Amino acid sequence: MDRLLTCLIAAGSVLLTVRGEVFKGDCNFEGPYTACGYSQGKDDDFEWEQANTMERPSPNPWMPTDSAFMMVNTSGRFSGQKAQLLMPQLKENDTHCLIFQYYVAGQREGANPGQLNVYVKENNSPLGIPVWNATGPAYPTWRQVELAVSTFWPNFYQIVFESVSTGQRGLLAIKDVTLQGHQCMSTPHFLHIKGVEVNARQTATFQCTVNGRPQDSHNLWLQGIGGRQAPMRETKPVNSRRYIATFDVENTTKGDSGRYRCIVHSDKGVGVSSYADLTVKQPPVPIAPPQLTAVGATYLWIQLNANSINGDGPIVEREVEYRTVAGSLIDNQPVDKTTHKIGHLDPDTEYEISVLLTRPLDGGTGAPGPPLTAKTKCADPMHGPRRLEVVDIKSKQITVRWEPFGYNVTRCHSYNLTVQYRYRAGGKEETREEVCYDTLSVAPQHTIRNLSPYTNVSVKLVLRNPEGIKQSTNVGVLTDEDVPGAVPLESIQGSTYEEKIALRWREPVQTYGIIKQYEISYKALSSFDTEFDLTNQSGKVFKFSNETSHMFVGLYPGSTYSFTIRASTVKGFGPPIITQFTTKISAPLMPGYDQETPLNQTDSTVTVLLKPAQSRGAPVSKYQVVVEEERPRRARRVAEILRCYPVPIHFQNATVLNSQYYFTAELPMGDIKTPVPFCIGDNRTYNGYWNAPLLPHKSYSIYYQAVSTANGETKIDCVRVATKGTATRKPDAVEPEKQTDHTVKIAGVIAGVLLFVIIFLGVVLVMKKRKLAKKRKETMSSTRQEMTVMVNSMDKSYTEQGTNCDEAISFMDTHSHTLNGRTVSSPSSFTMKTNTLSTSVPTSYYPDENHTMTSDTSSLVQSHSHSYKKKREVADVPPYQTGQLHPAIRVADLLQHITQMKCAEGYGFKEEYESFFEGQSAPWDSAKKDENRMKNRYGNIIAYDHSRVRLQAIEGEQSSDYINANYVDGYHRPNHYIATQGPMQETVYDFWRMVWHENTATIVMVTNLVEVGRVKCCKYWPDDTEIYRDMKVTLIETQLLSEYVIRTFAVEKRGAHEIREIRQFHFTGWPDHGVPYHATGLLGFVRRVKSKTPANAGPMVVHCSAGAGRTGCFIVIDIMLDMAEREGVVDIYNCVRELRSRRVNMVQTEVRMTMSLLEPRERERERERERERERETTTRPCSKCLHSLPLYTIPNTPHARIHGLV
Repeated sequence: MDRLLTCLIAAGSVLLTVRGEVFKGDCNFEGPYTACGYSQGKDDDFEWEQANTMERPSPNPWMPTDSAFMMVNTSGRFSGQKAQLLMPQLKENDTHCLIFQYYVAGQREGANPGQLNVYVKENNSPLGIPVWNATGPAYPTWRQVELAVSTFWPNFYQIVFESVSTGQRGLLAIKDVTLQGHQCMSTPHFLHIKGVEVNARQTATFQCTVNGRPQDSHNLWLQGIGGRQAPMRETKPVNSRRYIATFDVENTTKGDSGRYRCIVHSDKGVGVSSYADLTVKQPPVPIAPPQLTAVGATYLWIQLNANSINGDGPIVEREVEYRTVAGSLIDNQPVDKTTHKIGHLDPDTEYEISVLLTRPLDGGTGAPGPPLTAKTKCADPMHGPRRLEVVDIKSKQITVRWEPFGYNVTRCHSYNLTVQYRYRAGGKEETREEVCYDTLSVAPQHTIRNLSPYTNVSVKLVLRNPEGIKQSTNVGVLTDEDVPGAVPLESIQGSTYEEKIALRWREPVQTYGIIKQYEISYKALSSFDTEFDLTNQSGKVFKFSNETSHMFVGLYPGSTYSFTIRASTVKGFGPPIITQFTTKISAPLMPGYDQETPLNQTDSTVTVLLKPAQSRGAPVSKYQVVVEEERPRRARRVAEILRCYPVPIHFQNATVLNSQYYFTAELPMGDIKTPVPFCIGDNRTYNGYWNAPLLPHKSYSIYYQAVSTANGETKIDCVRVATKGTATRKPDAVEPEKQTDHTVKIAGVIAGVLLFVIIFLGVVLVMKKRKLAKKRKETMSSTRQEMTVMVNSMDKSYTEQGTNCDEAISFMDTHSHTLNGRTVSSPSSFTMKTNTLSTSVPTSYYPDENHTMTSDTSSLVQSHSHSYKKKREVADVPPYQTGQLHPAIRVADLLQHITQMKCAEGYGFKEEYESFFEGQSAPWDSAKKDENRMKNRYGNIIAYDHSRVRLQAIEGEQSSDYINANYVDGYHRPNHYIATQGPMQETVYDFWRMVWHENTATIVMVTNLVEVGRVKCCKYWPDDTEIYRDMKVTLIETQLLSEYVIRTFAVEKRGAHEIREIRQFHFTGWPDHGVPYHATGLLGFVRRVKSKTPANAGPMVVHCSAGAGRTGCFIVIDIMLDMAEREGVVDIYNCVRELRSRRVNMVQTEVRMTMSLLEPRERERERERERERERETTTRPCSKCLHSLPLYTIPNTPHARIHGLV
């Protein structure tokens, strides 16, 4: 707007005229100066004077001569007073060159009367600063000056001559002012200069284009109308006739705004450019701080509040500047909206946030506005502590160390670090947590105390802040061993005998390591027998860790011993535990009587010498004299055995009780301290016993016995001291035939059960041999002959019960059965003829029309009996047709049923076997997978899918859940057995995994490792200790018996924190080409397994080689024994059928068992030996002989009693 107004004024202005003439600026001052358009200044102190010494010479010596000029006389003027002479306003169409001359003279030479200044005033602008000046000592000569004015249309300018007095006398003068219409010859001119706009504190750069070439004599600078000047920074040629001079106005402020022009001084004068405007803008600054709208862990939301500002606009850019309160500048972020999210911040950090506003041009960004102070939230820890390791292990403490971490991990200045550890104590898992205070050191660590020795501890670090939790990896460590705890007092058991004590104990509950040995010290404390010298009854023994029992021998009877037991690890012995046991007293030692000759004898009396007995463990409490009448009896089969008389019988009661003996006297111990004579039959009473006279016509044996009583025990020893009469021998013992009869019955029936199972299994191989043989007739003939011999050679006890075919038929036809309290008849029979036998055989035992037997036959775990509502009539039909129902057999009728099945070449067994489904009867897809084929020993004996044992899968191992094993139900116990193949080298680890996972306590092995030169099973147990990946198996005990071996293992699994005891029962009495020679051996093996299996254990693992034949045989026998005991019946057929539904071909072709057990000569010899042993054991049923009785008998159940078995 100012420029437009200036142009209008310039265009409409009229130059000053005198008498209508336009002033051009030239003036020689010969005429009045006003005629040239010149004028005096209005605001000066004094006036310029016009002089013409050509017309009127001056007497003043310092006045110029022969000249017309304008002058200023400084005489009488004060310093600083000014006088101005104004030229007319000039308007140029091009560049002007103004030439004038000036003169300076003083009262004396070298004086300085004042300063001559030349101003170029553009348009109506202020006077500004002189563009040229003359100062210094006066030299009274005229000098010429060029003034190159470059003010372009439509601008106009006016030149002002100013004289400034110094207070000295003299004069200053100008003359011959000439305005040329061309450029000056010696002083350069300027082209247009452009205005500059900058922001405060920036450098304003002006460029002036100068005509000519740069010369060293030229001095260029930038002149501001306000007085600020700037030197030339550089020159840059444009072409050969022009160059550009650059000027910088540095560090501009708002006050530097104004008009600037270029000035050049030469040795001839001065050049002046036109004015250009410098505009300095103040960058904008917000008045208010930003406002916080939302906070996160890594961001802050703000509202700018940038509408109110200090400074100049327009605003072209907004920025957010943020810095940490405790740190340096972080970053600037451009903003294009009124709200902004500052992201990627550090959690839990305080920030100062300001808004920056920018206007155009460099330096247009203002200072930051008022700051907003805000703090971010905490963030989840970056990760858990790393490189956790155990650096020190002791028995009750461990020290862990980890990699140090700082804020970059915690992401919060407020956090805590804890150590969390787990261990097992008292059978349950315990978890503890402790705070770690050492978190800032270079090597942080923490010590966990109060741990149990030799305990697996799992340790991890937990890093927490208000926003989250991060954990380290788990580190497992086993604390060091320590001395063990005490052996549990309640575990110490002692079996006391007369001269020995069997001590048993368990290892300490707190082993605190691996038990190396036990120390057992013993010492005799006291004895019932005061005559014993106990000083030498002490000692000490050491036992290995796997030995938790010891038999102390050579002890004194009736003596109390103190036992001190303590266990040790590598760290030493633990605390002792003390217990006491007392040996049993022994019977007194009777004196020797070499001859049984009395001191005196009459018809009614016998006098003998009674000697004192020697006490053994307890003093003799009393002596007794016993008279036994000798009665005639038949000859004994066994040697005479002396018996004592613990039950006192008076003479008066002997006849009533039909007793052969009576007590005739009882004498206190004090009466027989030395040998004394005693008369039997003196008709006196001794301690309540009548010493009756002996009868002359009878024969007697006189016995003398001593009695010791202590600690609730009574022991007796006796000796025969005399006989009277001619028949002086001891009464016969009970006839062994009568006492053995009951035992024979029991053994016979149980052998019959086993025999039935064995014969049934034996038929299988016979049938297969019949199918494969080319000469069937020869095979049938041989089989019939063998069966005939078997029948003829059966035990007498079987014969007495009617076990041959003829007697069995007679029994079937006439016998009326009692089953479960009901009477059942069997009228149906049929006739069958063979080459060797002609007999009538009943079909089975069926109830009549009026009686019904009900039971569930769908599973082995249920009772086994059958229901029939209609009487069956069978005539002229082969026995045991396929598809015919197979009822359970009563134990009482088992022998007859076996005989019936054996008749006709064992056709009944063959028919039953052929009714079984042979081969696969259920899917077995898992076993057929390629990755599982190598886990099967035989390709046709593999695991069904529906009943197979599934192992826990191992990560990264395909099909690791497969093992060739199936669950089999027991009697009323689902999944009581696991039938599996003998482990191979590739499946040993899987086998032990299965044993652990199923919590098995018993393994039954019914095969040898090698048979007939072929490997049947891999040796899957160690001789000492073996590691199977994460399973540790240790053999702790081996018990060798005649037909089997019992091995006890300690099994551990890594990370399980427990040790299990597992027993393996290995039946070794199975020969390569046959079966066990004695049925009682196998039956005893089964009973031993049952008695040693814990009730709360998992399934019993049974295996042979394939896991079908002998395995099935064992399981069938075990189930049938349970059924016989509970129900009084056996159901072998349905048992085998159920087994085959669980595993293929169970009870396969074990006919070898049948053939060996039925070998006539061997069976007869074995039975004779068995009967002899039974007679020996029944001769004297005293306490010392109980261990000789047969171990396996028919259970004493109501069923057995009904059928006369017990």
